[in-house]
Amino acid sequence: MENQTSILVTELKKLLNGGGAHIGFKDAVANLPFNLLGEKPHNLPYSIWQLVEHIKIAQWDMLKFSEDGSHQSPKWPDEYWPKELAPKDEATWNNTLKEIDKDLKEFIALLDSSDLYEPIPHGDGQSILREALQIADHNAYHIAEIVVIRRLLGAWKS
Repeated sequence: MENQTSILVTELKKLLNGGGAHIGFKDAVANLPFNLLGEKPHNLPYSIWQLVEHIKIAQWDMLKFSEDGSHQSPKWPDEYWPKELAPKDEATWNNTLKEIDKDLKEFIALLDSSDLYEPIPHGDGQSILREALQIADHNAYHIAEIVVIRRLLGAWKS
């Protein structure tokens, strides 16, 4: 069983980092012109900035829930989505990218140090495995949206 768990952890890490069937977050936002972050093409309901900030908030929430029984999740849906279409400046953008990377690395460290199957004590049946799959699924969904918006804005590699 230990070898199977090791194989599973390796595959989860690939999935969380954007391997296999989809690109990773870093590739989705690489070389993205700052002036396009607040654009909402073709009446889409959100901008790239809003998607990226949403990824940050949701991933952080799942990480903190996994680690801390006293963690209070933001209020759904209002506190999971920024109201601003664009970041106030490039420093805010860069800080958000760094936070996403830091939180993902911290969650991946949980994969190595936790029993994947053990229910999270303060949850209602969640496990680190479930949270890993949820982060991967959630991020992949929104990463695909970022790529589509970039295509619509003519800012995606051909």
